[in-house]
Amino acid sequence: MRLRWLAGEPTYDDDMLADDVLVETPFAPPGRPTRIQGRQRVLEHTRAGRASFPVRFDDCRNIVVHETADPEVIIVEYELVGTHEVTGVQASAPFIAVLRTRDGLLAGWREYQHTVAIAAALTGS
Repeated sequence: MRLRWLAGEPTYDDDMLADDVLVETPFAPPGRPTRIQGRQRVLEHTRAGRASFPVRFDDCRNIVVHETADPEVIIVEYELVGTHEVTGVQASAPFIAVLRTRDGLLAGWREYQHTVAIAAALTGS
């Protein structure tokens, strides 16, 4: 994912997702879905989101991967650093994601975002 983010690409590609993939962002900002299910819906949502998000990601750092008792699940902590393409403001925000795979494909991505840091970066405050 890191390389895709830094290249300005959407998070997911068609060949990495299970048909019934579930993407959850429990603390999504108002007006954004907290749950998206199905490969096509996830791809449409993430492609549209990347195209309309006015931030260029400059770095993905402080990556820590935690293994779990379930071999199909990992927990990843990371920090994204980005520059607002209009204001030039650079900011960072921490994230935690719980990823589930099945048969080598991503079946679930539950992401916890620091929404206050993201909102501050987008508004320049």
